[in-house]
Amino acid sequence: MTGRILGISGPTVSTGLKGLKLYERVYVGHALLTGEVVRLHEDKAVIQVYEDTRGLAIGEPIQGVGLPLTVRLSAGLLSGMFDGLQRPLEKMRSEMGPYITTSREIAAVDTMKKWRFHPLRKPGEEVGPGEDIGYLEEDSFRHYIMNKTSARQKVSWLADGDISVNDPLGGFENGGEIMGHINWPVRGARPYRNKHAPSLPLVTGQRSIDFLFPLAKGGTAILPGGFGTGKTILEQAVAKFADVDIVVYTGCGERGNEMAEMIDEFLSLKDPWRDRPLTARTILVVNTSNMPVAAREASIYTAVTMAEYYRDMGYHVLFLADSLSRWAEALREISSSLEEMPGEEGYPTYLSSRLSSFIERAGVVETLSGKVGSLSMVLSVSPPGGDFTEPVTQACLRATGSFLMLDTSLAYRRHFPAINWSQSYSLYARDVADHFETQFSSEWTRLQSWCRELLQKEESLREVAEILGAEGLQDADRLLMHVAEMIRADFLCQNSFTEDAFSTPEQTFENIRGIRSFHDQADAILKRGVALEEALRRARETV
Repeated sequence: MTGRILGISGPTVSTGLKGLKLYERVYVGHALLTGEVVRLHEDKAVIQVYEDTRGLAIGEPIQGVGLPLTVRLSAGLLSGMFDGLQRPLEKMRSEMGPYITTSREIAAVDTMKKWRFHPLRKPGEEVGPGEDIGYLEEDSFRHYIMNKTSARQKVSWLADGDISVNDPLGGFENGGEIMGHINWPVRGARPYRNKHAPSLPLVTGQRSIDFLFPLAKGGTAILPGGFGTGKTILEQAVAKFADVDIVVYTGCGERGNEMAEMIDEFLSLKDPWRDRPLTARTILVVNTSNMPVAAREASIYTAVTMAEYYRDMGYHVLFLADSLSRWAEALREISSSLEEMPGEEGYPTYLSSRLSSFIERAGVVETLSGKVGSLSMVLSVSPPGGDFTEPVTQACLRATGSFLMLDTSLAYRRHFPAINWSQSYSLYARDVADHFETQFSSEWTRLQSWCRELLQKEESLREVAEILGAEGLQDADRLLMHVAEMIRADFLCQNSFTEDAFSTPEQTFENIRGIRSFHDQADAILKRGVALEEALRRARETV
């Protein structure tokens, strides 16, 4: 089915080709650029092209594929680096050099590589939808091969040994083949049996998050902050240290030099939870600010589909996007080229529903095979001028469970992470409290409440101190401000270039318990009539 280009407007082209379906994938022009049908009229179709349209001409051919935009899900994705359409950037560089031009279709994984296959079933056994048939050895992971059909099937034969993902791993008695790959439409969420409420903490190694605003496996969080507040550095720190099995990191519209530095650093680091390279558990989807803007809109769907694939194997997966604001800007640009009715600040009117449907793909699920896996999301937002009332931040607030506000004033004081402890919140604190109390200490929640209350009191006392001076406060209030400064400088602040960049829950608890003990000792000495400076000295010696 082939037609011709009738018109070109930026990343969109129009054609009179009949029979196309909405969101069908098409090839545009002699260069076979990848596109997607985004609007249908009675006499023409409008196509969004995911690559640079410079050089396209009226009359060039357009060919429909008959399928929506899909990704290849198979072994070989881990340690990979892809663009927004799941094309391997490393292979593109080897073919084109450091400056990637318009690309042709390239297989996402090496189809010639052999993987060791271990069958878990025997010929004659029945397997239900989503149930495991065997697994491939993907580095240190078991890459489970599941029944990808929607019916119970009886296995007729199974391979055993080294095999590529394009070769059949077995067969069913009805004649169907068991393959090591599947093509999945990126805009459709992968199925599961049930979804559960998050209850296990997602340990990030950042004390301000793990202690004051804990995240949960299967939960969602946003990191909004103005320019220079450390969103990218914090997301990269979470990607390095988070207690999960798989990390999918999406650089969506960010600067290329930042992504290059992150890749170089990841190549030299080890997974802090397991003895393996950090890249062995990481998938990178890169669509930097100089790449085609239309592919940026697809990049987060490409990445989250791969994340769901590993979640379905029963793994805990962390999805990070930096940043959703750049994705929303791409959506706004595409909407404008389609001449759609603009909403607030020029964003399309469906921005909120589009974001919500994407964020809802996170969660703790019972897979079709009965396993439990989770997909957590940490999403950065870059509101213009640090204005948190802008549409993208507000749309995310309605759909996420944790709000970690990055404060410009804290960032300029070199406080990392620059999370504002008075404006941020987490709806998962109660859900994960039992786990922390059971695994680490029954004092966890009590110390958490004490820390929050002390920081709140210090905030109000600071206004008084600015008027009267610190000497105008009572000794008890001056002690409170001194301890609050210890919490800010020694507990909430971490140096990302030293070993302090990562703090285990045990270290976090011991740290805050030591500060509480110091406060109690100094307060008891102060109540005996001892001067504040002497009380502080004695408390330090005791603790």
